[in-house]
Amino acid sequence: MPFNAAKSVLRRRPVRVMVTLLLAWAAAGLCVRLRMPLPWMIGPLLATSVLSMLGGPTASWTPLRNIGQWVIGGALGLYFTPQVVALIAGLWWAIALNIVWALALGLVFGAWLHRVHHGPGPFHIAGLSRITTYFAAPVGAASEMTLMGERHGAQTDLVASAHSLRVLLVTLIIPFGFQWAGLHGLDDTLPAARVVHLPGLALLAALTGIGCWVMLKLKRTNPWFIGALCVSLLLTACGVTLSAIPQAMSNAAQLLIGISLGVRFTRGFVHLAPRWLGSVALATVGMIGLCAGFAWLLAQFTQLHWATLLLGTSPGGIAEMSITAKVLQLGVPVVTAFHVTRLAAVLLLAEPMYRWLYRDGPDLRGRQAAE
Repeated sequence: MPFNAAKSVLRRRPVRVMVTLLLAWAAAGLCVRLRMPLPWMIGPLLATSVLSMLGGPTASWTPLRNIGQWVIGGALGLYFTPQVVALIAGLWWAIALNIVWALALGLVFGAWLHRVHHGPGPFHIAGLSRITTYFAAPVGAASEMTLMGERHGAQTDLVASAHSLRVLLVTLIIPFGFQWAGLHGLDDTLPAARVVHLPGLALLAALTGIGCWVMLKLKRTNPWFIGALCVSLLLTACGVTLSAIPQAMSNAAQLLIGISLGVRFTRGFVHLAPRWLGSVALATVGMIGLCAGFAWLLAQFTQLHWATLLLGTSPGGIAEMSITAKVLQLGVPVVTAFHVTRLAAVLLLAEPMYRWLYRDGPDLRGRQAAE
């Protein structure tokens, strides 16, 4: 096949999706052989992100990503037995502190980005607004923060790149750090259902699918993950065990989520304000360190290991950190509960806090000009 014809074929979306799936599968297999942490998510994530930044023919098909989130949400819900729900209810104060911590961390991160890049100096970025740095900083709800920032006139490329890079770094740094330190298998919590029962699995798929559909109709964030999680959680908390999720399905779901993260890093991402990306990377490492300290403090007042609490308080994504907890056996229900409640709080409070801090006070443009 002539080179131009081959190039034309690779431009077709179905072909790019298939190439990406094959690449991800090969990368996952290699990571399994190398005994890397979270091989079925990190392998595809690294392979697709590198190839995407090199301009390779990668693509993520949204329905496949949704299926991946659906499977992971359903699998995580199986951990919420009545005993585990009672344990989490007793941690309400820690969950509330985590929400306050996350909101404060986002505000400090945003203020730091603005201070570094708005004023005169070698790190100045022309046209950078307070709106952009504010919506680039909240911990959690990456896609939603980009949309909120767009509504308020933020530079969405900077907002989206900040959230994408933060999630990528947290997804890589924490699992590798935990594996290096031997921090895995510290929690013996097991899902309520541990045997695959095909009729039960079919019923579980149908019920969690209804949950996803309801969340879609209600226009909730992460509907495929949250909808499946809520239904699976409620069934398990009520003592209903239909079936376990086959390991092969869980691995495939992690692969699809890894791809959906990796394809965000296009060729243009590398050339997008390197100083901005450098600051985001530095701040992300700093936030991980601060969250480790916060997790250690919480651990002094609970019976939980600080590694579990670090996953729950870390500035990573809900699906990625919950998968990390599942694979490394580090308190899946606690980590999931921390992230779900934090996500809800960030979505509910991000815009009101923005209006209170910047729009209901002195005129925003005047304030920025004065700065």
